[in-house]
Amino acid sequence: MNCLFCKIVKGEIPSTKVYEDEYVYCFKDINPITPIHYLVIPKEHISGASEIDEKNSSVVSHIFEAIAKIAKAENISEGFRVVTNCGEDAGQTVHHLHFHLLAGVKMGWGEEAVQPVK
Repeated sequence: MNCLFCKIVKGEIPSTKVYEDEYVYCFKDINPITPIHYLVIPKEHISGASEIDEKNSSVVSHIFEAIAKIAKAENISEGFRVVTNCGEDAGQTVHHLHFHLLAGVKMGWGEEAVQPVK
């Protein structure tokens, strides 16, 4: 499999790790759009949200438990956003389920959702 995120999980491609457990890996996004921009991924390859089913849905609940731990550890538990894109029309560029954990800036919605980090 030629999956970028699977290679990151295996340590074949370097990343800046923020959190890791048996099922989840979290690392800093290399092109952040907020001061805090992490990617939280399952270690198991799931291509996207449309591939979540009864066999793998428990990993998604575990990801959200991990996100809560990460938010507390990073002192952002009172204000963060979690986003996932599903499919190319939604902006998914890596076809491995991942959640963007965004924080460190006041966010709006729509066109003004997030101002790029300068």
